[in-house]
Amino acid sequence: APPLGLKLSEGKTKQIFLLVDQPGLVLVQSKDQITAGNAARKDQMEGKAAIANKTTSCVFRLLQESGIKTAFVKQHSDTAFIAAHCEMIPIEWVCRRVATGSFLKRNPGVKEGYRFSPLKMEMFFKDDANNDPQWSEEQLLEAKFCLAGLTIGQCEVDIMNRSTVAIFEILEKAWATQDCTLVDMKIEFGVNVKTQEIVLADVIDNDSWRLWPSGDRSQQKDKQVYRDLKEVTPEAMQVVKRNFEWVSERVKLLLEHQAGGRVVVLMGSTSDMAHCEKIRKACTSYGIPCILRVTSAHKGPDETLRIKAEYEGDGVPTVFVAVAGRSNGLGPVMSGNTAYPVINCPPLTPDWGAQDVWSSLRMPSGLGCSTVLSPEAAAQFAAQIFGLTDHLVWCKLRASMLNTWVALKLADKKLQACSL
Repeated sequence: APPLGLKLSEGKTKQIFLLVDQPGLVLVQSKDQITAGNAARKDQMEGKAAIANKTTSCVFRLLQESGIKTAFVKQHSDTAFIAAHCEMIPIEWVCRRVATGSFLKRNPGVKEGYRFSPLKMEMFFKDDANNDPQWSEEQLLEAKFCLAGLTIGQCEVDIMNRSTVAIFEILEKAWATQDCTLVDMKIEFGVNVKTQEIVLADVIDNDSWRLWPSGDRSQQKDKQVYRDLKEVTPEAMQVVKRNFEWVSERVKLLLEHQAGGRVVVLMGSTSDMAHCEKIRKACTSYGIPCILRVTSAHKGPDETLRIKAEYEGDGVPTVFVAVAGRSNGLGPVMSGNTAYPVINCPPLTPDWGAQDVWSSLRMPSGLGCSTVLSPEAAAQFAAQIFGLTDHLVWCKLRASMLNTWVALKLADKKLQACSL
């Protein structure tokens, strides 16, 4: 085990230690304690630390593999994980899809089950003495928190708001594969002390959300079961523990692809290789296998149709990308002869590109192929097709949208700082 340094903090359910030999990293150690109502009720639950750690490690892996910036580094033991050292922003960000719980108390007249679309965002200031009061954006801005050298201003608040929505949507999509409704959840952010970057931090475990199998509240599997107990008996605690175990087992399934798929890139000649490699590289970044083949629909139509049959015949969902310079016969011939999607991605040259593109755009009737000029965008379009049935691909697309938005926001902030 790594030598532990200073204990940085201790909460109701975990302790955080500096790692002596790994500067910038901490150990997050879970405890076998379960609490409700700001620890008005608290009990030991044997095995809870391991269950919570397993859950949070899986959730963070899913988010990280999707492309969300988090503090999580790796699971260390049954009951602990290693994370980047962060100064925590003392706000609980709550995101809701379905109205229930405290929202109903604060908004009388709203019926339980009311669906928020877009999602409903709320903020609560972490202050046990005052029962974590709800805060407005204005209160958060006026607090002028400064953490790890970063002042929390409008830009940072916007980033955390957007990030919370994206994180919720990713986990909602993942849980839907298990026929589970993610009703609401709370997360916390920190500022990485090394990079000054805002990252998802703390933990996301069965205390963090409401989960209703088949959208049915009576089957709830989250900590609400414990909060709702009239009295805490050994039998009741067994039920709570079984629910927590159910979640920690299920959460592993969220990391598995729902449906395999592949992209088959057909090129008219190996002179198109560099263009095709860009498509393959982008497909790989979405976790989609990509195969490159050479065939010319003009010079060897029999071979083109044989290759097509090879990939239709094994039942793997396939998107074909046709890469043909000059006159594109490849895409249209494929599209007229397969029920699978075909994307034209012609490598256009400056001299004749304006004329060549029409062989990809003007199709006879009965052909459904699309044309996407950028190789990266062609791969993205294929990923969007697979994202309809594979949540892991969809999650990467969703995180990528968030990261693009955040990068623009930070670029604007930096530019304003220079111009002022």
